[in-house]
Amino acid sequence: MTKKNIDISFIILNYFTKGLVKNCIKSILKSAMGGLTYEVIVVDNGSFDGVKEMLGKNFSNIKFIQSQKNLGMGAGNNLGIKQARGRYVAVLNPDIIINNDSIRKLAGFFDNNAKVGLLGPKLINPDGTTQYTRCHYPSKLTPIYRRTPLRKLSGIKKKLDIYLTKDKDYDTAGPTDWVYGACLFVRKDLLETIGNFDEQFFLGFEDTDLCRRVWQAGSEVWYYPQSVLVHYPHRFSGGRGWLVSLFNKNVRIHIASWLKYEWKYRRRSLTVRT
Repeated sequence: MTKKNIDISFIILNYFTKGLVKNCIKSILKSAMGGLTYEVIVVDNGSFDGVKEMLGKNFSNIKFIQSQKNLGMGAGNNLGIKQARGRYVAVLNPDIIINNDSIRKLAGFFDNNAKVGLLGPKLINPDGTTQYTRCHYPSKLTPIYRRTPLRKLSGIKKKLDIYLTKDKDYDTAGPTDWVYGACLFVRKDLLETIGNFDEQFFLGFEDTDLCRRVWQAGSEVWYYPQSVLVHYPHRFSGGRGWLVSLFNKNVRIHIASWLKYEWKYRRRSLTVRT
């Protein structure tokens, strides 16, 4: 099968999550694609947790890529994107479950809206409640507000609610600054134009940065709630206190990505979309 006759490439990045990867792929296989052709690419980010053997035992026609070390979110996903043959690329966290015809709806929206280059679906918790994944660009203090007791102050809470666009209808589609990277639906030719994920962001802000570059290229980022996926949430801090969480390696890496993001865009004008 050639690149031209594949519609969607699913990219799933594994890091000690082979059980989640299995469930994610099962949901893809069960979903209503409406005749869309697709491929599934699984990248193991240096975990060697048996995901390759699990794939061989349970599935066929899965493309597997083994990284010898943990390259981070951006670089790990890039390994899969570089080998993707689809018109559209769906970058999925392994803790995503595809619902019914949610992918078909994303592809259909792309087919009818050429100006849109990146889509984020509505993500819900397993209990059906909405996750706030449509965001304005962060201010220089947003990460601090979100990780410290300052977030409990009424004035700061209001700022964070606006950052997460809680003041807007989460059942209405529309353009937005950026969407969470748990599921990103992107045009492959756009990625070839602007470049894939910026690999300097090891964990965090790779999605914010990619969406920002989509806008800078003259394309649009949209939140599209007509497509609904289940996302099993987690926290970098593991639910611990904010001071304890600073000793968590992933939290420190996330903070490093934030500082790199701020440095990258320190002299660039910012257009916030309402």
